Amino acid sequence: MPSVLLTGFPGFLASAFLPDLLSRTDSQTRVTCLVQSHFRPMAEERARTIVARQPDWSGRIQLVEGDITQPGLGLKDGGDSLKADAREVYHFAAIYDLAVPRPLGMRINVEGTAHVLDFIEACPSFDRLHYVSTCYVSGRHPGIFSERDLSVGQRFNNYYEETKYLAEVEVQERMKKGLSTTIYRPSIVVGDSKTGETQKYDGPYGALRWLVSWKKIAPMSSVGDPRKFHVNFAPRDFVVAALSRLSGMPQSRGKVYQLCDPHPPTIEEVYEIFSSATGRRVLRIPAWAPLMKGMLRLLPAVARSSHITPESIDYFTHPTEYTCENTLADLSGTGLCCPSFRDYAPVLVRFMQEHPEVSDKAMH
Repeated sequence: MPSVLLTGFPGFLASAFLPDLLSRTDSQTRVTCLVQSHFRPMAEERARTIVARQPDWSGRIQLVEGDITQPGLGLKDGGDSLKADAREVYHFAAIYDLAVPRPLGMRINVEGTAHVLDFIEACPSFDRLHYVSTCYVSGRHPGIFSERDLSVGQRFNNYYEETKYLAEVEVQERMKKGLSTTIYRPSIVVGDSKTGETQKYDGPYGALRWLVSWKKIAPMSSVGDPRKFHVNFAPRDFVVAALSRLSGMPQSRGKVYQLCDPHPPTIEEVYEIFSSATGRRVLRIPAWAPLMKGMLRLLPAVARSSHITPESIDYFTHPTEYTCENTLADLSGTGLCCPSFRDYAPVLVRFMQEHPEVSDKAMH
């Protein structure tokens, strides 16, 4: 039976993407999800939920235990048959954590991706790799960063950005050697724009949780010039829908797509959006970014109570702006576009208030 290999299940994006993948592949195609053993119960529960919504998909989801950090993907059984059957690979698996230590980021994001690429080279019927990168391979590149850019002499905010950059460098090197690949670079992925659903409270959620902890007026530090810098959010439903549509297009082979907001808000506008969405008046207190980061690192109790991480401070003065010409061109006429953060921010806040149990920790 032809097979599609999906890594990163039952993570945030891969879990939402799996139903889309099943819906547009034929009934003879099986989706094999590579799952770490400690996530097996969660993966089984998510798979059952997906099949319950669409019984026709029964038998088409296969869970296999493995680990991208191991050669051969750590497959103990069925590795040879998976190699023989695999036609496509969707590589979502990564550690999405701005505070990741470099050794862990290298092991999962860089070595893990290399192991996936090596596995693909042993698949005789392989057709295409779909690799999920990030816009933030740009690091702190000043100015425009396009889908054509990768190595531009950038420095990085953190080891997450650096290791995702190094992983994409490896992918693009294999592309130059003939590997059929499409690369997708989401910006900062937040919850569903219609339901607010998310699996982790990171990114803008720290600031939102801080604001809603106050009654009417919430003090918030302001670093840099809020009119100068932009922040780019993309809701999960747009990222998944765009990835699903683009990955099914023959013309997407060999392309890079930045799945981002072509008209992102400035930090100034984000403060206004946060205030409106939470019903709190934001009392801005000018601060020096290095001092803020240092204080949050030296006083972890303050970071925990404020829900603001030291690593997030860099994104209030992030100098990069992202273009998405390939995405806009190939999604033209489909009705798919990245919604404005202003329009769905209240939905994110409502979900956050109704679901305090959601963690701010990365899966790994």
